[in-house]
Amino acid sequence: MFSPSGPKILVGCAPCQPFSSYNQKNEDPKYKLVEKFAELICDIEPDIVSMENVPRLLAFQGGKVFDRFLKMLEKHNYSVDKRVIYAPDYGVAQSRSRLVLVASRLGPIRFIAPTHTPDSYSTVREAIGDLPVLKAGEIDERDPMHRASRLSEINLKRIRASRPGGSWKDWDDKLVAKCHQNKSGDGYVSVYGRMTADDPSPTITTQFFGFGNGRFGHPEQDRGLSLREGAILQSFPPKYAFAPPGEPIQFKKMGRMIGNAVPVLLAQAIARSVKIHLNEVASATP
Repeated sequence: MFSPSGPKILVGCAPCQPFSSYNQKNEDPKYKLVEKFAELICDIEPDIVSMENVPRLLAFQGGKVFDRFLKMLEKHNYSVDKRVIYAPDYGVAQSRSRLVLVASRLGPIRFIAPTHTPDSYSTVREAIGDLPVLKAGEIDERDPMHRASRLSEINLKRIRASRPGGSWKDWDDKLVAKCHQNKSGDGYVSVYGRMTADDPSPTITTQFFGFGNGRFGHPEQDRGLSLREGAILQSFPPKYAFAPPGEPIQFKKMGRMIGNAVPVLLAQAIARSVKIHLNEVASATP
């Protein structure tokens, strides 16, 4: 809801699935929601606009979708700053890159400079290393979000054979899944992997709690990430409540909430960029 006395700020994001590297066919019609968001902007004409998506939006359909979006904003007198942001540059312990756009009808706007450098990036160990130890299938009695998925006997053997930063290619042949034994599956190495403790984590997806869904094996414990660990790697506060007390915790539901979220520290960087811009505009107004 817009306040009559304050600046109008509209933040939105079209679904990223049509532009994701997981979508090989590029036939998902939801890509048209990028243009629908532009139409909404042009109808409302808020003072400030922000949007984030995956970097592949820049090249989708030869760049035509994003170019149309920019032209619609420029036609309505928006100054635009767009860039691909690397989340660790803003304190997020996760190797996540996002396309971020901020735009203003009040004057030139800029995204704030990085707050971290490679030698000060937050790591997996720093983010989740102090959480209680869990086994696969266990739940921390003090925090129902700190729960890990069960692992089958074969997957327990697989994770025990996995090294941080490695892949299923490090295993004995008897542990390799049939789909990866075929030539068509040989290139899919970004699954069944352990994270490296002293680096940022891989990109957290909606399926981060499953060991076989990516490089989501805990770097030291024989299990996948817990829901709480995934949330912390998305830079949510360690005690953030995702459900009312007593409500059942469902892996898929919570995984979608956490994995689809903009990392909190990245959202804060966007908000700081807008605040700095508004202060500059206010100070320049007679």
